Amino acid sequence: MADRYFPNEMQRYIPETATSSSNELVTETSKDSLTKLLYLPYNTLCDRLKTSALDLKDTVVRETWGLSGKRVHDYTLYTGALGTVYLLFKAYQVTKNQNDLKLCSEIVKACETASRNSGRVTFLCGRAGVCALGAVVAKHVGDQSLSDHYLAQFKEIRLSSDLPHELLYGRVGYLWACSFLNHHIGQDTIPYSHRRAVTDEIIKAGRRLARKGRSPLMYEWHGKKYWGAAHGLAGIMYVLMDMGLKPDEMEDVKDTLRYMISNRFPSGNYPSSEGSESDRLVHWCHGAPGVALTLVKAAQVTVSDLRIALSIDWKKQMDDGDKVFGDKEFLQAAADAGEVVWNRGLLKRVGICHGISGNAYVFLSLYRLTGKVEYLYRTKAFASFLLDRAQKLILEGKMHGGDCPYSMFEGVAGMAYLFLDMIEPSHARFPAYEL
Repeated sequence: MADRYFPNEMQRYIPETATSSSNELVTETSKDSLTKLLYLPYNTLCDRLKTSALDLKDTVVRETWGLSGKRVHDYTLYTGALGTVYLLFKAYQVTKNQNDLKLCSEIVKACETASRNSGRVTFLCGRAGVCALGAVVAKHVGDQSLSDHYLAQFKEIRLSSDLPHELLYGRVGYLWACSFLNHHIGQDTIPYSHRRAVTDEIIKAGRRLARKGRSPLMYEWHGKKYWGAAHGLAGIMYVLMDMGLKPDEMEDVKDTLRYMISNRFPSGNYPSSEGSESDRLVHWCHGAPGVALTLVKAAQVTVSDLRIALSIDWKKQMDDGDKVFGDKEFLQAAADAGEVVWNRGLLKRVGICHGISGNAYVFLSLYRLTGKVEYLYRTKAFASFLLDRAQKLILEGKMHGGDCPYSMFEGVAGMAYLFLDMIEPSHARFPAYEL
């Protein structure tokens, strides 16, 4: 099991006061470059991360766009050109470099052509991502006509009856794209009635498959009942929490999460699928990291956040703004999952989906929820490890750079995105998962 990750030998916590008072001594006496980074004040480290991220961004653009002759072979956000757009858009948000925004628009147009008739409908791996991101980029460019064009294309997407329900390729991945548009363009850009119809199908399917089990909701992908964020329960529950659930549906989501918590491994990690006894994967896609992000979401959701259509009787039972999901219960479970990520999350991979970059977002999410600076330090530690060692370890063959080494979810584009996100940690969000 340990061959999947590097031992975490970093200090569990270094207060910011210590970074200022001790940094000079550490810099002078320590031969460990990683320790030196850990003792840097947070803002000083972020300056270095920003420089590295912008250099990586230029490399990603060159490798995925320039060297391809500006032709798109893989249009997806997960491993393809749309991931480059996502990184460029993040860089624009940080630096306000109009050239990045212009390049976003250029690449999205190529992705639109490449994604036609693909049959895929999600944000991460389908045409919904192209149209949604295209509409948002066009809005920032100031081209309302182009934004309307992408919105019109989005609304022409149809979901087949045999579509799975998970995040990467299924209905939930399409719903996330709807939420992305409503978040960035305007509430009800994709009407509630449309999202509700898709939500109904997901809830009904989950209840139907769960009839003989102990969890209120259950789903299959390729014949397996997955638990993780990419293909299973964690990802599906995360998106459902933004869909204006009815009280009984809300209870099903709560109890499904409780079922997962009660059936985690003794280590605190989570099975990749129903009945699995293999406690090996500590990834966003399978294991504690993806579940942790969903539990953080559950801990912070309120009645008003869910926009629940409450009955008169239900309104009498709780005030608007009360915590619906039992915040302490889910917060503790999220914190427990965070411990697993700290101990076993320095994976021998760089990416967002199953690498150190994605795992670092667990601590950013916990920091936003709790305000505890210890979690911000843990993000700093994982980012420092990447900044100090990732490129060297990849060159030495001790770390996997990803099958698509310049992509958002498998490669260094995701690492660059993390580095940029750390500049404003209160606004940081796991790409294409947290809103």
